[in-house]
Amino acid sequence: MAKTFVAAAVVFVLAGVALAGEQKDTFNLTANMKARFEVPKPSGVRAGATGLFTGKAVELENDRTRLTWRLTFSKLSGRATAAHVHAGKVGKAGGVMIALCGPCRSGQRGTTTVSHAQLRTIRAGRAYVNLHTAKNAAGEIRGQVKAVKAPASSGDDTPPPPTNPEPPPYPPYP
Repeated sequence: MAKTFVAAAVVFVLAGVALAGEQKDTFNLTANMKARFEVPKPSGVRAGATGLFTGKAVELENDRTRLTWRLTFSKLSGRATAAHVHAGKVGKAGGVMIALCGPCRSGQRGTTTVSHAQLRTIRAGRAYVNLHTAKNAAGEIRGQVKAVKAPASSGDDTPPPPTNPEPPPYPPYP
């Protein structure tokens, strides 16, 4: 009986280690968007035009990453015609890497798949999110994307066992 229990415990621990090895990295993404960050400088932007992009990037197998995002904004010069993630350093315009929405509404959410190379560009601080309007077709508000590695999670929310557990009760004797 004791050998069976020990063998089962070993199998359980090894399975846990194997599962932990299969987990990929997860990154939390944010970009605070303002007109003053946009390049080229937009025209006719209302005071207080702002936006926020938040997301989570989870690395998958086969050079893919699942990007789940949310976009909020207010006080634009008109409807948001599109939003994109662009490759580009601070102060430099760059090409579209990821199309988010078009037309867009504040509070919109989405999920897309990107390559690990695109995730590396984002993690390196060389990507930005911007919103386009009819008045500012090149972009009205923009924010550089910041990526922070999310803490590892086992996916199990149960608390760890106590460090000094009580011994199990003795089995009843016949």
